[in-house]
Amino acid sequence: MNKQTVLNYHNRTKHSLERYAKGPESIDWEDQPDQFRRFSGCEIVTLPLPGAELEPLFADLDNPELIPSKPLDMANVGLLLELAFGLSAWKQFGPSRWALRCNPSSGNLHPTEAYLISTGNGFIKSGVYHYVSHDHSLEQRCRFSDNLTDSGILIGLSSVHWREAWKYGERAFRYCQHDLGHALGALRYAAATLGWSVELQAEWSDDDIAKLLGLNRDDFKKQEHESPDIICRINTHAESKPLDVKALLEAAQSGDWFGKANSLRAYHMYKWPVIDEVSTAASKPQTEEPEWLAAQQPIIKSSCTKTATQIIRQRRSAQQFDGKIAPLPQTDFYRMLAAVLPTTAAFELWRWPPKIHLFIFVHRVEGLAPGIYALPRHNDALEPLQAATLAEFDWKKVSEEIPLYHLYSGDCRQIAKTLSCHQPIASDSAFSLGMVAKFGETIEAAPWLYRRLFWECGLIGQTLYLEAEAAGIRGTGIGCYFDDSVHELLGIKDDKFQSLYHFTVGKPLEDKRLETLPAYGHLNDVV
Repeated sequence: MNKQTVLNYHNRTKHSLERYAKGPESIDWEDQPDQFRRFSGCEIVTLPLPGAELEPLFADLDNPELIPSKPLDMANVGLLLELAFGLSAWKQFGPSRWALRCNPSSGNLHPTEAYLISTGNGFIKSGVYHYVSHDHSLEQRCRFSDNLTDSGILIGLSSVHWREAWKYGERAFRYCQHDLGHALGALRYAAATLGWSVELQAEWSDDDIAKLLGLNRDDFKKQEHESPDIICRINTHAESKPLDVKALLEAAQSGDWFGKANSLRAYHMYKWPVIDEVSTAASKPQTEEPEWLAAQQPIIKSSCTKTATQIIRQRRSAQQFDGKIAPLPQTDFYRMLAAVLPTTAAFELWRWPPKIHLFIFVHRVEGLAPGIYALPRHNDALEPLQAATLAEFDWKKVSEEIPLYHLYSGDCRQIAKTLSCHQPIASDSAFSLGMVAKFGETIEAAPWLYRRLFWECGLIGQTLYLEAEAAGIRGTGIGCYFDDSVHELLGIKDDKFQSLYHFTVGKPLEDKRLETLPAYGHLNDVV
């Protein structure tokens, strides 16, 4: 039943040329949900002022084992949270002012919430803390007993589905999962700059995550609750004790809890019960997760000379592209594609064989004919992808460095634009792409894997965002596309493969009307 519920949700939330998935008939921008969650009645832990620079270059992140590990202290934990989930800038146009963050979000609505779990150490008391990106502070939600074994810190992530549903209606559940994948990628890059790594605690059930983070408590306004997603352990590469999950959950159950979630101040004009239905159907039980690690392969060297912290803080989502620029250098294009392969350091945290593969519309890339290309991210996917797509595709390998295959030559700019809900960002770029998932068998194996497919897409997207910045250009995710029209173009006739996310990269056109303000200037004003 759960599998069918997930499949029904996926099919009913497809956009098509004839109709869009169900969403609000009108949007009251004054009613936009508050993108900064706060809990009243909590002790506030102020983190050191953000903005510190670290030495590693962005190119150094290809070999994270060579980056010296920073000590686990309040300053570095604050930096981890800032670089992963904090503000990167403010934008202003007339009286309107809005924040941008290091982790991107569909519609800049930010459904993802982050929690720090301390198991007991010298710089912060053991307990559960909610991160407030606006204030760069922690709210202590739970205080554990003092006898918990110190096994480092954890990061918990959850989603407020309502934030996305306010604008995107029924399709919002998909976008929340994209955002979670982006957040995982942002956390991985932030940790790597500190010489740390991220370990997904993938065995946990959603119920146990909810117990640890306090999401099962009656502390949230109806419809503004948070859904549990993932627990991550931060490995600082210092000696640490094994994580005692049972003791940790008992500490949360017996701990002292504080605070109530403030209202997100939206009227909830529209109701989307199908989101709660699919969320329940895709709820994850406790599982055993086999460890899968791709053998690391040499990657095409990045030419970027900026520090990792510079690239992370300058990441933006392009709003429009210059469609008349010179072609993107082939070396930059190949580097970006190489970076999303599972054999690179960016995917060290991902514990499973890849299920997402790329079909790329090349518009302006030096030395490559415009047309359609494919990047199978695993050798085993090549034959199934060939069998599932048009017989006319030639599948000619065009590079010895990456598994890139030419399928079709021709100007595909108008096709790419039409497929991405008529958006020029898909055609004015150097290239755009669709992320196609091994779908039917995956959902048949377990319905909750539906979420993980989107997480993998978001992780790819976050890598492309940062790689584009490193190449001196810019990317943006595209959640709006005509699902089955994409499948028809590629020749996909069933649900063995499904398109789950689009992305586009090019030379951005800046809107000179917008003023850019410092990310945390308001904190300096307070000081």
